[in-house]
Amino acid sequence: MLRSEELPDCFYYQNKPTLITPNTSTPNHSLYLSNLDDQKFLRFSIKYLYLFEKAVAIDILKYSLSKVLADYYPLAGRLRPCGGAGDDDKLVVDCNGEGAVFAEGFMDISCEEFLQISRKPNSSWRKLLYRVEAHSFIEIPPLVVQVTNLRCGGMILCTAINHCICDGIGTSQFLHAWAHVITKPTLDLRILPFHSRHVLKPRDPPQVTHTHLGYTKTTFKDNNIHVDINQYLQSQPLVPTSFTFTSAHILRLKRRCIPSLKCTTFEALASHTWRSWVRSLDLSTTFKVKLLFSVNVRKKLIPEIPQGYFGNGFVLACTETAVKDLVASNLHHGIKLIQQAKSSLTDGHVRSMIDLLEDKNVKTDICSSLVISQWAKLGLEDLDFGQGKPLHMGPLTSDIYCLFLPVVGNFDAVKVQVSVPECVVEKFEYYMMDGLDEEENGEQNGFI
Repeated sequence: MLRSEELPDCFYYQNKPTLITPNTSTPNHSLYLSNLDDQKFLRFSIKYLYLFEKAVAIDILKYSLSKVLADYYPLAGRLRPCGGAGDDDKLVVDCNGEGAVFAEGFMDISCEEFLQISRKPNSSWRKLLYRVEAHSFIEIPPLVVQVTNLRCGGMILCTAINHCICDGIGTSQFLHAWAHVITKPTLDLRILPFHSRHVLKPRDPPQVTHTHLGYTKTTFKDNNIHVDINQYLQSQPLVPTSFTFTSAHILRLKRRCIPSLKCTTFEALASHTWRSWVRSLDLSTTFKVKLLFSVNVRKKLIPEIPQGYFGNGFVLACTETAVKDLVASNLHHGIKLIQQAKSSLTDGHVRSMIDLLEDKNVKTDICSSLVISQWAKLGLEDLDFGQGKPLHMGPLTSDIYCLFLPVVGNFDAVKVQVSVPECVVEKFEYYMMDGLDEEENGEQNGFI
């Protein structure tokens, strides 16, 4: 058994990983990235960790990956600045078929032991994903895969997928296509990827017709000092926190919204998390805080983005309020703001945002914001390579950006994960779960 939450070392079967190339010839061209793809805010890789009870043969995984890369060929290419050297230039994908990185390893741990420590990530989990030596982000191949076989016969699959190429919906689409090639080899892919980004090209000339709070820098001063929550968070020792909200917890949160509002699970949970986060940080009551959250706009545009779109088809909705208004009221205030931010994302609003991002000096305003990314309800937890669905699915790392995650085996539950400063962990945990379990006991005794 493990004596701590630290993972043992990973032993690689080969000194260096192999490159998996598409098994047939693919288009050789430069793929334009939209302004939604090309934001500085998205210049990182989405890193997933899957734990499976039974390993799939390495040769099968490699062959099927080479086959699916024939359709998802941008993942076998390389990012490059279209204007030459330098990360500040607009990026394109050089679809050259160079290949995805594939590493194989072994770790002396069992599935059961990993599940015991899987509630929240720690830094030793980085051993489960091969580190590509690179001078900058754009030099890292768009797809890096590591398969780690375990002592018990299980396996851990980790993937790093470049966020400039696709969003969470796209990653889920790709991973399910990979699994499809293994489990249904004689059937064509149900959804083929649509690679052209021209459906999201800016207008010429750009027409910024709406206000975009998420790109407006806050300049609030407190005692002549600029308050930058993001900078403060990055300067502190951060601790991952994780909370699982069952359908019963979520129903209780919705009942706390007074006066009552018809709202979704996301709206109630996002309002509650934002409010708990702000309360735990003890901010000045007059300080304005923002919430940024991902919204899929594939069906909000006119015409709708084509099915299978394999790019970033989401934007960050934004809402803002004074601390005193968020923490003094119940969930109603936050839910109302979130609903208004969502409903404002019309075709015109999104097109205006795309045009705004033509100015490369415009940046996402995260200095006073909590950012929530929605990984739940994307089908990520249903991935099956032929040996059963995962025992665990989640991110490889934890960050100051908040994730709403699926819970394996419980479709209606949501796991909330975010890293907060060590000095506020207890307060944040208290505010997040305060009264929810007591209410359950009360309901069972007929009090509610």
